[in-house]
Amino acid sequence: MNTKPFIAILLIAVISSCTPDYHDKIFDIAREAGIPLIQVAYSKGNAHVGYEISTVPEITPRKDNNTVFQAASLSKTVFAYIVMRMSDRGEIDLDRPLAEYADIERFDDKKLARRLTARMVLSHRTGLPNWAVSPGSPEWPEAPIVFKFRPDSAFSYSGEGYAFLQRAVEQIQGKRLEEIAQHEVFLPLGMGSSSYAWRDDYDTLAVNGFNRDGEDRGKGNFPRANAAYTLRTTAEDYIKFLEALSQGNGFGPKSREAMFHSEVQAVRYAERPRECDAHIFWGLGLGIEKHPELGEVAFHWGDNGAFRSLFLIVPKRGLQPKRILVYFTNSQAGHDIIHEISSLFLENREPLAIHEWVNKIEKTE
Repeated sequence: MNTKPFIAILLIAVISSCTPDYHDKIFDIAREAGIPLIQVAYSKGNAHVGYEISTVPEITPRKDNNTVFQAASLSKTVFAYIVMRMSDRGEIDLDRPLAEYADIERFDDKKLARRLTARMVLSHRTGLPNWAVSPGSPEWPEAPIVFKFRPDSAFSYSGEGYAFLQRAVEQIQGKRLEEIAQHEVFLPLGMGSSSYAWRDDYDTLAVNGFNRDGEDRGKGNFPRANAAYTLRTTAEDYIKFLEALSQGNGFGPKSREAMFHSEVQAVRYAERPRECDAHIFWGLGLGIEKHPELGEVAFHWGDNGAFRSLFLIVPKRGLQPKRILVYFTNSQAGHDIIHEISSLFLENREPLAIHEWVNKIEKTE
């Protein structure tokens, strides 16, 4: 792909004239990283800005900021919100074994599988691998699931756990994931571009993804809706969800508090602990960084290879109002910019540990 600078058409919605225009700096950050297209939505108190910026001539940004991206693991937080709403209604018990709701045939150790609960899944304490095999493969629906750790013993990031919880939720509601998500989240919050399943209008709205060499990897084709990674959405849609989540809209205060409460220290690689792990924890459906300047920053990152994304929810602190930042990219380099994008909007002097937690892997001797 030709990565020569291309000044993009800008979509910017400004609710407050006091909000700075970040366009040129975002453009420079994305271009330097080799990111063809980036979407950003940011709110600070009652002020909101939104951007869709291209750095290459081959991609024209939409004036309505409505290009659709793969959200990757940002799918998980939306699904966690659904589960917490169900918990409020008494439809699911977070501490009841999921084996009472869904079958456990794929698990190699049935005794351990019977211990798994929704709370363990949402806080990544299941002891399961991320995936048994690639979730997009024909083999995945029947592939044996082998435990890495004993359940509830350690942080172990797992999409497989979310897929198990999805089966339980679908069994309880008697509906498929997409129908549930539309009813619980997308329609109430006005998220008209969002779906866990492919839609016909995505043929024109969805952007292609690119690897670090600029090779086009296509729009991506998921064989089945999966709560862990198949959400497609826009930054403008997703920040509507984040506003509702942060305010506790749609569920009770105890559920909101539970999501943002640190359940476990998030040592991402058990065999290679890193200094950044000391600052990262996990609640129910989202990560939490304990930051000296910003307080407890809730976050989630998304990585579907050629699509990478991130959101940050920064609580009100001192004179600073609550701030929310979300960005989507169609590039394997999308996480290279976590530090630059976060510091641009949040103006923190101390870098977020999230940047290293997501990106850096210490080598073993």
